[in-house]
Amino acid sequence: MAIPLTGCAVDDRLNQRGNGSWTLFRNAMHPPSLLIIEDEERMRRLLELVLKPEGYDVRLAHTGEEGIRILTEHDDLDLIVTDLQLGKVTGLDVLEAAKRVRPDVPVLIITGYGTVKSAVEAMHKGAYDYISKPVDNDELKIVIARALELRRLAQDNRALRAGLHERFGIDRMVSVSPKMAELKRLAMEIANTDVTVLITGESGTGKELLARAIHDASPRAGGPLIAINCAGIPEPLLESELFGYQKGAFTDAKTTKPGRFQLADRGTLFLDEIGEMSLGVQAKLLRVLEDHLVEPLGGLRGIKVNIRVIGATNQDLRDLIAKDRFREDLYYRLHVCQLHIPPLRERREDISALLRSFLEASERERGVRIRRVSPEALTALQEYHWPGNVRELHNVVEWITISCKEGEIRPEHLPAYLFDPSAAQGGNGAASREIPSLLSYGLSVEDMEKAMLTEALRKSGGNVSEASRLLKITRNTLRYRMAKYHLTP
Repeated sequence: MAIPLTGCAVDDRLNQRGNGSWTLFRNAMHPPSLLIIEDEERMRRLLELVLKPEGYDVRLAHTGEEGIRILTEHDDLDLIVTDLQLGKVTGLDVLEAAKRVRPDVPVLIITGYGTVKSAVEAMHKGAYDYISKPVDNDELKIVIARALELRRLAQDNRALRAGLHERFGIDRMVSVSPKMAELKRLAMEIANTDVTVLITGESGTGKELLARAIHDASPRAGGPLIAINCAGIPEPLLESELFGYQKGAFTDAKTTKPGRFQLADRGTLFLDEIGEMSLGVQAKLLRVLEDHLVEPLGGLRGIKVNIRVIGATNQDLRDLIAKDRFREDLYYRLHVCQLHIPPLRERREDISALLRSFLEASERERGVRIRRVSPEALTALQEYHWPGNVRELHNVVEWITISCKEGEIRPEHLPAYLFDPSAAQGGNGAASREIPSLLSYGLSVEDMEKAMLTEALRKSGGNVSEASRLLKITRNTLRYRMAKYHLTP
């Protein structure tokens, strides 16, 4: 009897609102709070008389210093209206302080005759808009209402995203096993903090997926998630990719380029295969983790960054420390919170759930309709060793969507190597597993050769000399075969 794959899909959680998902919404009964910064008393009182009848909670400041103090001490402000000319501390200073302390609060600039150029400069620095004196009351009301509506929409959007991330962030990792349930529980707790995380696990277990889920469920979800594979970039380039460089730092540095650390500011930086970093790059990474200062190549001073770092590796870092290939002090900095993803062979009960999830995705994306799996096929899938873990299972499902046309998965639809007894064993079984898997996919010799060339170039980061060494052929032979298949470094 075939085992149905439908009817077990994730429920429609979009129709359920979780507690805490909407905390960014302001109380509808709370009037919007405006801070007016104006050094002329007459103008200050006039603005108050115009805006209070509109239902706003108006707060007044007569100097830039007082305005900055108020916006620093009060987190319930919805809008700041400031004159540009305030004396020692100008409206531009107020704008910069607001962008630093309350970046989501819009700032409206009031400018007098002859200072429109400065108002345009304020717009470039992030002001919402500016109004020229003499102030038109109706125009002022319209601009303020528009700014507050934009802020409300931004809050609604963040609240919705927070709710979706809370509901679907960690749950993107499909599983039913107790081991994964405990892992996801810990990940959810860690996501609500800002600590550095180290994710360990074999290749293909889903380390990047877990890192993205943690980011999406964290307070940094509105910021960027920047990922970099430390093994996929040649060592000389990795430092400049991570830390950036200043114009003229080296021969080809024609312009200043920000590094991944700067691009991840206010977000998360995911360092995959962190064990492949050179000791020199590790030392600079340690400095960032300790001081949150990034030193671009050729730079004279450090740049402050606000980031969370998540590292991942399939290697034993303690073993690398013993071999003097990884810094012990960096290990302890990364090891604040460690999450280990168990291999698929240690949680075989997840195979059926993952199979269903991958097939549902294929149906959504390509219209492939496979609804059942025979007991024999399911047993073969569950008894296989899965050295490539979830990634390998996903590739097998891709093959099934091509080979299975009847809507039910049977043993003949599975790759042949799943039934090879040596494939589930260590030692020489690993070598014998590779060839049957390629043959079962119907690959030609040319396909296999191109795949090997591509893999070698990827692993070497495009370094032709290193790729030729991996393939055990000469550089000239490699270049000839690259041209044959139209491959480039």
